[in-house]
Amino acid sequence: MIKGSGGTGFFKVFYKMQSILLSTAYLPPLNYLSKLIEAEQVVIEKQEYFVKQTYRNRCEILTANGILSLSIPLIKQADKEIISEKKISYAENWQKQHWRAITSAYKNSPYFEYFEDEFRPFYENQFEFLFEYNTQLLNAILNILRIKKSIGFTTQFETLLIGITDLRNLSEINNINVSVMKPYYQVFADKQGFTPNLSCLDTLFNVGLETKYF
Repeated sequence: MIKGSGGTGFFKVFYKMQSILLSTAYLPPLNYLSKLIEAEQVVIEKQEYFVKQTYRNRCEILTANGILSLSIPLIKQADKEIISEKKISYAENWQKQHWRAITSAYKNSPYFEYFEDEFRPFYENQFEFLFEYNTQLLNAILNILRIKKSIGFTTQFETLLIGITDLRNLSEINNINVSVMKPYYQVFADKQGFTPNLSCLDTLFNVGLETKYF
């Protein structure tokens, strides 16, 4: 049992299991997905304050012109907002823009046609909350990879954790060690060279189910 600051537990973990705590992420980078796949039990932070300019609402893909960041616009309701309460803005047609960019970047990749129908609905149907949107996308990714994973969610925010590895910083864009990442085929590698730790879309469309080994 992980103890909260007031001495009450907010979710159970088994000490013999490798358990990690992650923040939510939009089409998470490969480093994030790798840690999730390796862990036996995963908990996603649902009670933290939203942090701007992180993978929580943006991802990075590789285009002919280099890395392109795709960001989900959000509705600002207060200076500090709990991540699970952040609402997506549809004032601009960002879904069309994101899907056009993804299609342009990966339409010639080996596995785009195999998986495009799994992702297209996320750019046609509207979700009210960012957290729900990210969670459904993550489930779709795990289903594609045929990975069954036990995922729980926090019920209160904690800074001092016992029995679980805190990896919430994997959603920070500049806080990831990419030096040990194994190169894989990328459509634009001949122009850009190998680019590590892009959105897991990059591996899914370029190497398919082999993504789980990278």
